[in-house]
Amino acid sequence: MPRVTALHAIEILVAGLWAGTINAVVGSGTLVTFPVLLFLGYPPITANVSNNIGLVAGGFGSIRGYREELAGHGGTLRTLMPASAAGSITGALLLLVLPADAFKAIVPMLILLALVLVITGPRLQKRFAELHAEAEAAEGGGPSTRMPLLLAGVFVAGVYGGYFGAAQGVLLIGIMSVLLAEPLQRINAFKNVLGTCVNAVAALVFIVVAWHKIDWQVAGLIAVGALAGGYLGARIGRKLPPQVLRGLIVVIGVIAIVKIVFYG
Repeated sequence: MPRVTALHAIEILVAGLWAGTINAVVGSGTLVTFPVLLFLGYPPITANVSNNIGLVAGGFGSIRGYREELAGHGGTLRTLMPASAAGSITGALLLLVLPADAFKAIVPMLILLALVLVITGPRLQKRFAELHAEAEAAEGGGPSTRMPLLLAGVFVAGVYGGYFGAAQGVLLIGIMSVLLAEPLQRINAFKNVLGTCVNAVAALVFIVVAWHKIDWQVAGLIAVGALAGGYLGARIGRKLPPQVLRGLIVVIGVIAIVKIVFYG
């Protein structure tokens, strides 16, 4: 295991700050921290596990920054979070038992699908609303008629997030853009809560069953940086118009695909 020098500590701290900022705005902060840790000489599993634990703090910072968008929507989140948690446990356990490249073929396709959903989300969302208007009125409104699909999608995103997590936010936003009749900024706020849930649950799994693979110095440095970055990113993200935010999501998603396919 590499020794954490003063220079390495600064690099990890800055990477955590940048990752926390990106995660709050879009997601994919792991694409910053994970390569940095590999470059510094950390084994892939140790880098992934330690990074996951550290980024939990950034999630709490971004949730606080989006608290206005989350107000009054606790019921929706309480419904979705168990699916995120179950997916996260599944993904974290798969990380510890499957070969490192097991998901390499399917992950880019999931991200690509998410980008299509992000781009076409408003149109598909409107179409879904038209198709289900009568059923939702009979059930008192809300997203209940689409809930099975939404729960399944959130579970799949949780599996992916527990396994690796890069562009988990893009996947979540894509799914919710279609299946939730909410503005993009609120969907982004939901994404921050669900993504934090996934990271936190996966972190608990790693602490219980893979304690020896965690580098706590690395996790702590990333946590400090990500906490500040999460709050900073939320302040930036909340000011972006929906079109700009959607475009930024697409750009980050494409970068994630290129990184995983050609440099993963």
